[in-house]
Amino acid sequence: MSDRSDRQSARSEAILREVQKFGSVAINDLCERHDASIATIRRDLQQLENQGLLRRTHGGAVPIEPLFYEPFRKDASFVDLVGRHAEEKRRIGQAAAELVGQGNTIALTAGTTTTEVVRCLRYQWGIKVVTNTVNVAMELSKRKDIEVFVTGGHLRGDWFSLVGPTAIDTLRQAFVDIVFIGANGIDPSSGLTCYSSDEAAVNRAMVSQAKRRIAVVDRSKFGIVAGWQICPVEVCDLIITDSGATSETIHPYAKRGVEVHRV
Repeated sequence: MSDRSDRQSARSEAILREVQKFGSVAINDLCERHDASIATIRRDLQQLENQGLLRRTHGGAVPIEPLFYEPFRKDASFVDLVGRHAEEKRRIGQAAAELVGQGNTIALTAGTTTTEVVRCLRYQWGIKVVTNTVNVAMELSKRKDIEVFVTGGHLRGDWFSLVGPTAIDTLRQAFVDIVFIGANGIDPSSGLTCYSSDEAAVNRAMVSQAKRRIAVVDRSKFGIVAGWQICPVEVCDLIITDSGATSETIHPYAKRGVEVHRV
């Protein structure tokens, strides 16, 4: 590969990471940060859009979202769920994705925060994703560099997850390097919890198959017990949350030997 191609590849990777991190980028800012001309940056954005990796806007670019979500745009509960702590979830997703190594196989439970992890996965790293979540499969449908394995099962409408015996049996045959666990609640005594018994069962199977278990939860989830346990907090190797979580909030988890990162 020529030096020019190397520079373009590195610049494109950096642009994608900036889009993921900030939610949008401006052409003028990209020119300044990468010491490149407007024409060069526009070509980069055009190429990335052609690959289905971002969407160009007037004067910049934003992350691409599948048309899969369009029927839900006027659903108040969906809009509220996606918009709640969106910036914090984006930062958590970015930090979590940084922990995925080249060639890793990862699994993700359903949820808005784990979806942000998927959006931040590095390009051309030979990553494999095991998921029981329809929207994650759709998010990755244009990522030709990632292998996606989807369980079967019964579709739950709350956040596009497949549950039931078929999903659990599929997961028991998979061995993954890292599982990213989203939750409706996290509590020192009750652990990570969710509102559906079916979803909790699938998530437990996913957690049991992973070498490393990382909880990704924003500060609003702390102190909530949602009814059905996914796993005790001690099972987690790491909890990633946002910087709004206080030292008092995270102290009980550190006391139990669980590492906590605030981003």
